Amino acid sequence: MRQHSRSGRSRSIAKVAVLALAASAAAGCGQAEAGSRSEGAVAEDGAAASQAAANRLSAEEAAEGFELLFDGESLDAWRGFQMDDVPAGWSAKEGALAFTPGVGGGTLITRDTYTDFDLRLEWKVGEAGNSGIFFGIAESTESAFQSGPEMQVLDNAGHYDGGNPLTSAGSNYGLHAPPEDVTRPVGEWNEVRIVRHGNRVVHWLNGVQVVEYEIASPEWEALVAGSKFIQWPDYGRHHDGHLGLQDHGDPVWYRNIRIRRL
Repeated sequence: MRQHSRSGRSRSIAKVAVLALAASAAAGCGQAEAGSRSEGAVAEDGAAASQAAANRLSAEEAAEGFELLFDGESLDAWRGFQMDDVPAGWSAKEGALAFTPGVGGGTLITRDTYTDFDLRLEWKVGEAGNSGIFFGIAESTESAFQSGPEMQVLDNAGHYDGGNPLTSAGSNYGLHAPPEDVTRPVGEWNEVRIVRHGNRVVHWLNGVQVVEYEIASPEWEALVAGSKFIQWPDYGRHHDGHLGLQDHGDPVWYRNIRIRRL
């Protein structure tokens, strides 16, 4: 009897130990799940904060006279080229002005026109993506690129145009090449600044000055004469014109679009 009693007590102690281990494991799982949920919440909060921080003027920019052309939601400052409304392919998505192929396309242009300006924005493209930023657009032509000079927007590594500096990201498309590739990896935001003052135009990409030229200068005229643009007499001839974002059939996103008239 004494032996049986000791065996019973041993089994009871073992059972309690097993239950304690199980409870400890369950608590650990609960903590891990809570930690996972906490990390997810932090990630979501970080994305929301990043989105909220976009499409706002800094105090310095506001004081300098910049205006937002996109606030993260409204496309009121935009319409389609030779259209009254915004093409269906363009919409506000997660704080970006996005183009989605296959649902109705067309180059997007500002409702207002601009002469001398300081334009700043950010862009990103998908793999092998292609788009462009125009200025000086006149709607007397068949397409926006027949009048408006273009700063190329491109996945240099994935698109064949990236193999030619004249058509790579940051270039004055087809005419002036950047000295080096300063683009960020696909899916990351690239920072742009374009300044036009009179006929002088300067492009910056990710803080680096990549292009500078003077419209109607002898050099510019010679370059145009040797390019496809010679067939369009309106190309680069409109000092007062619309800004534009190109539909090239690929997904592209723009944000933090702000401009200051000079």
